[in-house]
Amino acid sequence: MCFAQVVFAQDKDLRKQYTDCLDKSNGVTSEMLDCIGIETKYQDERLNKAYKALIPLLSEARKKELQEAQRLWIKYRDANSRFYADPDGGTIATITSNDTFLTMTAERASELEELAKLN
Repeated sequence: MCFAQVVFAQDKDLRKQYTDCLDKSNGVTSEMLDCIGIETKYQDERLNKAYKALIPLLSEARKKELQEAQRLWIKYRDANSRFYADPDGGTIATITSNDTFLTMTAERASELEELAKLN
């Protein structure tokens, strides 16, 4: 089930390198986590770039709204990802938790990129 989530997540703004890395992992947890970690770093950089590109396009009031929304979103992403790290879920829970963090980060990066196009 977790691997299905990882495969589903690949359709959401994640790079082909990530898919290739997961394919090469052959389901080995440590290797899958390495793949997720590499892609998470990339997507986090993408998210920060999108945020920084959007901020100057907004009025002062909208900047403050975005900053507050972003802070709340980060809290939600982190809490949601921790929830998936069920201590009774074994290694699959670790993969699911990390994949949730990755997927949410990539989706938010896309959302901010789209917002910048509209402004």
